[in-house]
Formats: sequence, C-alpha cells, structure tokens
Amino acid sequence: MKLISVVVPCYNEQEVLPMFYEEITKVTGEMKEKNPELEFEYLFINDGSKDRTLEIFRELASKDKRVRYISFSRNFGKESGIYAGLKNSKGDYVVVMDADLQHPPAFLPQMYDYVKDGEYDCATTRRISRQGESKVRSFFARMFYKIMNKISDTEIVDGAQDFRFMTRQMVDAVLSMSEYNRFSKGIFSWVGFRVKYMPYENVERPAGTTSWSFWGLFKYSLEGIMAFSTFPLAVSIFMGIICLVLSVIVFMAGIAVSLVTDKKFSGFAGISLALAIGGIQLGCMGIMGQYISKMYLEVKKRPIYIAGETDEDFRNKDKVE
Repeated sequence: MKLISVVVPCYNEQEVLPMFYEEITKVTGEMKEKNPELEFEYLFINDGSKDRTLEIFRELASKDKRVRYISFSRNFGKESGIYAGLKNSKGDYVVVMDADLQHPPAFLPQMYDYVKDGEYDCATTRRISRQGESKVRSFFARMFYKIMNKISDTEIVDGAQDFRFMTRQMVDAVLSMSEYNRFSKGIFSWVGFRVKYMPYENVERPAGTTSWSFWGLFKYSLEGIMAFSTFPLAVSIFMGIICLVLSVIVFMAGIAVSLVTDKKFSGFAGISLALAIGGIQLGCMGIMGQYISKMYLEVKKRPIYIAGETDEDFRNKDKVE
C-alpha cells in the first residue's frame, strides 16, 4: 500500500472547507478505484483561525478516520503551516494545497501519474494567467519574479504554486532546511529534484475571502528576496561609490565656480548632497538591519510553530468522556 498525505494549511476557511472536503474525497475516491494500492490521509493545519475552522476539523475528524489536524496556539503564518504539515505527514507521497479550491483537486490524478513512475520527484501547477486579480497586483507579482530571478542563484518559475505533489525523498530534503524565516517557493526550488510544471488558468475562490492583502504579499516578497539573495547588501556598496563620485563632482564644481566667477560657492548644493548621502546611508543601514534581524531570529532557535490541539487530543478526549 502507498499512503498519500494531503496537507492543507487553513486560516479562517469555514465557508469553503465543507466544499473542499467534498471535492477532495470525491477525487481521491476515484483515484483509489483506479489505483487500489493507494491510501489517503487529510492533514489540516489550523493557523490560529478566528472562525469555525477548528470546529469543522473536529466534525470531520469525528466522522472520518482519515482526517487529521493540528491547531496552532496562535497565528504563525502559512509558511509555518506548510512546515508543520510536511513534518507531521506520514505518506510515501505528500500533497500541499490550499483549501480555497484555487488549487483544484482534479489535478491530483495527473500529478500522481507524473510522480509514481519515478520520472519526476514533484508535480506542481504553474499559473499562466492572473484572471480575477487586479492589474496592480498582477504587475507587482510579475515584477517580483523578474527581479528575484535576476538577483538570486535560485530560479523561481513565474506563476509557480505551493500546490505540489512530492515524493517522500523531496519532502525530507525540504524539512532538512529547518530555518525559522521560511520562503517555501524558494526552498522547493533550492532543493532541486525533477519537477513537472503543469500550466493552468487562474481559478477564483468559490466562497470566502483571501487573507492575503497587498501589504502582506509585499512583506512576503521581501522575505523571499532576503532569504535567497544577498544582492541588496551589494547594492549598498554601489550606492556608497555613487555618493563618493557625486561628492567629488560637486566639490570640484564648487571650486571651478569660485575660480571662474567672483561668487562664492553656494552652500545649497552641498546641503542637498549631504542630505542625499545621509538618506542613502540610512537606507543601506536599513538593508543591513533587515539581514541582521533575520540572523537574530535564527539564532534564538524559537519553534516554527506551537500546537495547541491535535486530532489525537480530540479523539482521546472523546474516549475519556
């Protein structure tokens, strides 16, 4: 028998969870009919949801033994949810997908076909359109991938999703990177392995609203840049050189003006240059501060997540009662 673990990080997904469960059980049921050797487990991660997400997990776990869940003590973020799901998965293969049905379960049979014969270690989807997104958000998303691939040695495919079907070997490789500041898109790419990219059109949520704001995505993109590139640190060197050249030019220009004319060199240009240099210095210090802050969090060795409740706690409680 081969076990497939379906890992589903969730945050405030009460509206879409029943639809997701119905769809995922339907698709995996069809897969088992075609491949009798397959078994499934559904590992839900509650990332500190404030709605009925945890209650729905309990309801599903009470009627379906394949359902497992881990409920965090607070909101730790999607990256922690993915890590917790991978770490606690038991399958020979592991699927990571969202509960909002923007990662269609219908892709799972094809993903399994790509991976089961050993031709690929991972099958993932690549979004080829951003229909339903605002033009501003789509523009910045494309710019992020372009910039990231220019300044980093780790290539991240434009439109690549967290929706992945992976072998246990690849999952173990991802888990070996136990860093606190996680950027899964970069980690999945960095570990290598043979990846099959499956293009698909963007799918809108059937219910609920996304928890990702523009500002949240912007901060997440900065996390990715700092996690897989030191280019911003090199930028501070170039900015320092530019400031030095400008200061020499302004100084020489001031002397020339004083020699050619009887006018004294105005202090305005000097003050403007000083302000510009000061601003650049502060910017460079900010860049270095961001990297230092990441180092600070890493050396503290805090846990990536804390579990407040699991399906085992829930089932044991029912037995006692």
